[in-house]
Amino acid sequence: MLEQRLHADFSRRVVIHTEQQPWIPSPQAGVQRRPLDRIGGEVARATSIVRFAPESAFPAHQHGLGEELLVLEGVFSDERGDYPRGTYVRDPPGSGHSPRTDLGCMLLVKLRQMAVNERQRVVIDTSSSAWQAGDVAGHTRLQLYAAEDGGERVTMERLGAHTALSAGDCPGGEELLVLSGELADEHGSYGAYTWIRNPDGYRRGLRSQAGATYWAKRGHLRP
Repeated sequence: MLEQRLHADFSRRVVIHTEQQPWIPSPQAGVQRRPLDRIGGEVARATSIVRFAPESAFPAHQHGLGEELLVLEGVFSDERGDYPRGTYVRDPPGSGHSPRTDLGCMLLVKLRQMAVNERQRVVIDTSSSAWQAGDVAGHTRLQLYAAEDGGERVTMERLGAHTALSAGDCPGGEELLVLSGELADEHGSYGAYTWIRNPDGYRRGLRSQAGATYWAKRGHLRP
């Protein structure tokens, strides 16, 4: 597979309504993708929505620079366990597994985007974890990962109805994936499974009229 470059300029804002994108077959039968960004061939730095058909599997493989995933629908499995909807998994560089599913599943997957010295595996069931108060009344947050150097931070967040966060300039950039409800900022409104990548220094506020839950990754897009 020749090198592909999709949304590879990280200084540019990207908004993708993923439910409107076609599914693209992967080399493995039963596994399809909706690419969001990609640099490389079949082995690539990539962010994708991935769908496994029921009773499908992916061959055993190593994570050269790590794999990060969030289960969006169904139950994802490997030899270490089963991961239902809402589970966040972070497999560090050098790890590996044999993915599969019985009932089918859909995932947000990020490949080859970790520091080479990251070693700790993270598995968090966000549906049973204790969320904390956020920045304003009506905002709650669950921390999924925070780099020791204070850079990358990954969270799940909720905005209650009629809740707004003050405008900020996204230091280090951010990625958002709306999981439910509708999220909005000064530039538009975003329904479920909309992916947003805001570059370093991009100014925006966040708000929701009826409430929203979203995954967020920040501080990892520094120039």
